[in-house]
Amino acid sequence: MPELPREEQLAAAFVDLADTLVQDFDVIGFLHSLAEHCVALLDVAAAGVLLATPSGQLVDAAASDERTRQLELASIEWGEGPCRDCFRTKKQIPDAPLATQSAMMRWPRFAPRAVELGFSSVVAAPLRLHDQVIGALNLFRDRPGPLADSQVRLGQTPADTATIGVLQQRAVSEQMTVTAQLQSALDSRVIIEQAKGYLANRRGTGVEEAFTLMRRYARDHRTRLTEIARQILQGTADTSLLTRRDQ
Repeated sequence: MPELPREEQLAAAFVDLADTLVQDFDVIGFLHSLAEHCVALLDVAAAGVLLATPSGQLVDAAASDERTRQLELASIEWGEGPCRDCFRTKKQIPDAPLATQSAMMRWPRFAPRAVELGFSSVVAAPLRLHDQVIGALNLFRDRPGPLADSQVRLGQTPADTATIGVLQQRAVSEQMTVTAQLQSALDSRVIIEQAKGYLANRRGTGVEEAFTLMRRYARDHRTRLTEIARQILQGTADTSLLTRRDQ
């Protein structure tokens, strides 16, 4: 099947993101869609999303692949990296080559690890609505050369959409504050990570493949990703999802 023109891909991405803005809003699934669409639409190899807790601590929320998630987790542990700087300054971190001396000095642990994983540069875009910043989006390249300015601007657009999507929960559920909604999303992330590991062990696959199966099943059945994760952990998920691939 031929690849759609970039304009049609962009339109399809926003239709997909808009389709999630419903009452039964799955924040983590939504942010994974954001990361996947960024990789599909932009000249980048991977994307990751960090969200802030009520106390201002960054935690990983979504990533386009497992290596990016592990890098984001390490970045949080080290207390350094473009997402952290982006969140702290509330400003976009422009395209930063990772193998340069300046990057190594700025992020002495993050930059070498990113290069080791095959990334050449990174852009960080704030998840921002007016003056409120709730996290950041990392866009990683694995080829020489900077990300074009038009691509950077295009990347900020879904980041802004994601921010509106997260914050609009305030209107969907009048009893839930933005702080509580973000905490709920972070709690969901823990459940999803547990289910991902359990499913990988149950099926005899890697965690990335297990997560892909979870995402596909949730989409096909129009069910929240967090609910699928709970079903897996409770042993009530569809047997087709739990069955080992060699059976």
